Amino acid sequence: MTYARLIVNPVAGAGRTAKKWPQIMARLQSIGLRFEYDLTEAPGHARELARSAADRGYELVVSVGGDGTINEVVNGLYDAGNIADVMLGIIDTGTGHDYIRTIGIPWAYQEACQCLKSPKKFVVDVGVIEYFVDGQMVKRLFVNFAGLGFDAEIVKATTQKYKALNSTASYLTGLFTALLFYKNKEVTLIVDGEVSERKVCTVLVNNGKYGGGGMLAAPDAELTDGLLDVLIIGDLSKPDLLWSLPRVYKGTHLTHPKVTMKRAKEIEIQSTEAVFLQADGELLGELPTRFYVLPAALNVAV
Repeated sequence: MTYARLIVNPVAGAGRTAKKWPQIMARLQSIGLRFEYDLTEAPGHARELARSAADRGYELVVSVGGDGTINEVVNGLYDAGNIADVMLGIIDTGTGHDYIRTIGIPWAYQEACQCLKSPKKFVVDVGVIEYFVDGQMVKRLFVNFAGLGFDAEIVKATTQKYKALNSTASYLTGLFTALLFYKNKEVTLIVDGEVSERKVCTVLVNNGKYGGGGMLAAPDAELTDGLLDVLIIGDLSKPDLLWSLPRVYKGTHLTHPKVTMKRAKEIEIQSTEAVFLQADGELLGELPTRFYVLPAALNVAV
């Protein structure tokens, strides 16, 4: 049995992964890693390939792509039912690099490849999001963060129009597009059983620290604490939102009077309005939703 199976998303990073892949493959061969690989062909394909790799007993399944690819691969490993027996490797060739910022995997593919040769196991939590699509409840894991409201509208604009730009440029262009049309939402929040009615701009449920291509959204988040960090941005005006945005990149936004951070194991959110959801930068369905944490569920190669 070949030791590693690589799942390569050639369109990740605005197509840059396809250009980098020959060098990555050469690097892996030069360090003597025994591996086989698959190229993804459509959204959702990485999930199928990861499940198949886990079913066939690969010890190391490697995501080559961005945060969305990592998300699909982890969901595929979970689908196989033996996620505890597999290690996830990451060669990040996407635009955002948000998850690996928290986890400590190098950005440069040469160094990330080296991590796979004799990997140390880092056991981390994953989040779960339950939501509705066409009246049916769907469950999906997320490794880094999920969000709703304004945050999901940015993802919608970014993925539909601006994915070809670099991470910060695509995020900011999507942000300004969303800003033109978005209105804050009335929601019911249930955080570990505590109920509150709020008008919110956005709610981010964080496992990792970073999102949106380097925003330090949850400065104190830990991947190993068995908790999710819930960032609630209240009824901000658009000028205040724009004025406060640079603070999120520095992680100094938590002192804003309309910003609340909570830690929780389970969060439910409901609304009478249509409110979109995203997880790891991928647009999902709509509210109502439930988030919870699976402690120590994923083995990452570092």
